[in-house]
Amino acid sequence: MKILLVEDSYIERRKLGSYLTDWGLEHVGVGSGTEAIKLLEASDPPDMALLDWLLPGLDGIDVLRRIRKLSQGNYIYTVMLTAKNQKQDRLIAMEAGADDYLSKPVDAAELRSRIMVGKRILELQQSLRFAATHDFLTNLLNRSEILAALDREFARGGREGKPTTVILGDIDHFKRVNDTLGHAAGDEVLKEVARRLKVDLRPYDVVGRYGGEEFLIILPGCSVTAGSRRADSIRNLVGKDPIITPYGTVSTTISMGVTSTCCSRDRSVSEFLHEADVSLYAAKNNGRNRVEVFTAASRSATAGQS
Repeated sequence: MKILLVEDSYIERRKLGSYLTDWGLEHVGVGSGTEAIKLLEASDPPDMALLDWLLPGLDGIDVLRRIRKLSQGNYIYTVMLTAKNQKQDRLIAMEAGADDYLSKPVDAAELRSRIMVGKRILELQQSLRFAATHDFLTNLLNRSEILAALDREFARGGREGKPTTVILGDIDHFKRVNDTLGHAAGDEVLKEVARRLKVDLRPYDVVGRYGGEEFLIILPGCSVTAGSRRADSIRNLVGKDPIITPYGTVSTTISMGVTSTCCSRDRSVSEFLHEADVSLYAAKNNGRNRVEVFTAASRSATAGQS
């Protein structure tokens, strides 16, 4: 957890900062509301803000209101630290968006207890957010989130004129695992395949469970040629070693269909997914445990079937 300490008094800021350091809490201190906003609006904002009310430039109330208008998606827990101690002052701070209120002079034990409460609330919110966006079995992005990620990457790649490669993968003969070793073994296979899918990905690549035993991988800035090589590398990683489960050992392979956008973005996201699906079907039809790339010939054949 990262804490932003906003206090215009250097002496007070140093004292409070020493408390946070002693408690093993990562923090950064600034002396004005303007400096605070710059950090709060950065790509990696703090998780919690300890705000003085009276500040040069934007005061603590102004900063609170700006925090509540931020749209990064992660909630910032706020504690107002101030010598103002009237009930009306507390009401003003809470209406502006403060989560907690602590009167000055700040008692170290009281501050620590308020921070611990905020930390628990943030951890709970993080858990709920993870549960809402991830598949409970594999811990990959769930279907709605991986499709939302594809929409975002499709739009971003279009703006920047960069290709995006999508890989649609499906575990081969997965039903056979469930039928012979049971669904619990099938679950173990899904979890291990999901882990192997992530091993060779770049930090900005995205993978999610598309449905059942199908997985969707998004490779930003990756051409179809490079994407097909990456897909084959991932396929090898999945099938290289047997998967050991409490119910038996399973040799597992995966088939993959690959397609890539072009700079003109002449297809919709749904058409793009259909191309990956057509390529995956070709991989299954051509013997499984292989990668097939969508081509102009594939597009013509698909158009002829419609």
